[in-house]
Amino acid sequence: MLSEVLLVSAPGKVILHGEHAVVHGKVALAVALNLRTFLRLQPHSNGKVDLSLPNIGIKRAWDVARLQSLDTSFLGEGKEEKPGVVRAYREGSWPEQGDVTTPTPEQVEKLKEVAGLPDDCAVTKRLAVLAFLYLYLSICRKQRALPSLDIVVWSELPPGAGLGSSAAYSVSLAAALLTVCEEIPNPLKDGDCVNRWTKEDLELINKWAFQGERMIHGNPSGVDNAVSTWGGALRYHQGKISSLKRPPALQILLTNTKVPRNTRALVAGVRNRLLKFPEIVAPLLTSIDAISLECERVLGEMGEAPALEQYLVLEELIDMNQHHLNALGVGHASLDQLCQVTRAHGLHSKLTGAGGGGCGITLLKPGIPGVGGPGCQPGLLRGVHLENSLERKKRPGNRSQLCSVALGKLISLSGSLLPHW
Repeated sequence: MLSEVLLVSAPGKVILHGEHAVVHGKVALAVALNLRTFLRLQPHSNGKVDLSLPNIGIKRAWDVARLQSLDTSFLGEGKEEKPGVVRAYREGSWPEQGDVTTPTPEQVEKLKEVAGLPDDCAVTKRLAVLAFLYLYLSICRKQRALPSLDIVVWSELPPGAGLGSSAAYSVSLAAALLTVCEEIPNPLKDGDCVNRWTKEDLELINKWAFQGERMIHGNPSGVDNAVSTWGGALRYHQGKISSLKRPPALQILLTNTKVPRNTRALVAGVRNRLLKFPEIVAPLLTSIDAISLECERVLGEMGEAPALEQYLVLEELIDMNQHHLNALGVGHASLDQLCQVTRAHGLHSKLTGAGGGGCGITLLKPGIPGVGGPGCQPGLLRGVHLENSLERKKRPGNRSQLCSVALGKLISLSGSLLPHW
């Protein structure tokens, strides 16, 4: 059993194309972004498991002895890994996630009893606690005794903004719990500050993180936790994940509308619209799939020396996809306003993630001077009723840092899940 403090972090994500369509078996393209969720796990011997989520105001503690006495058979048995996993790694792709069982309503109800949350607890807080308990009990119950732990999770990712905050949370939890229970090795145990988990370890982390995502969202596609686990730029299709070949270094402006929304409800809304108007909605999903494939083709051709003509194609694809997403019913007036304001400056934007508010992305062609930075183009985003926010956040046990998560944030490609000293 791990005895020292463990610190891990996992990146958020931006979906370039394919949101919502990916739930229905279509291709999605996504990239990890340079905003991360951090987790600090400290084993102790006080007979408690403590969970602190300062970003959303959660601080809970449970008696390990009481949790140990629970009948956890309702969690079911985990399945063995499919054959051919190592071969899939060597071929540059990863196995499917579809061999895990969706948490049932009965499991959720039992976990609610264990959680002991008040009836008026906010949905975000309740789901975060339920996901933690599900992963803690499922991963750690094979131990002779459940471990006493103090876990603190904090994030640079705003919740409910379409940036994969829940996936980064689930990935960080899965990695830490699997490490503390020695289901995977601690990559830093030999004092190597640059070691990472192996591909096989990351696949197991990804599998359990998907379980946490299912607890939170019900029927997620799996793309968010995959990007948070593997990092970089990924193609996701029906549970199969592969890296994009030679993706160019795109500059993307990230705008947080600060309009809250519910991913579960938005996904259900698209499904209901598909059932109600199958001959209308199914072609929209097929068209979004074609947009993702065309974007993948163009990105592959851009390489290290992209041409202006290729940027123009990417802009057309952004516009078409945004119109399709509005037709699916996942747009919002704040996102429309973002598109209008950026279009007035010759830029092209779309929602990213579930929509209904949350975040939008704007592609920046080369030569746009200092957008989002100290030399921000005057008046570029004036008219959007959201001021650029630069907030000083305090990391538990660490020095404060500046973290911009709203208007004018330039994002760049991020690496994968990481252990830290």
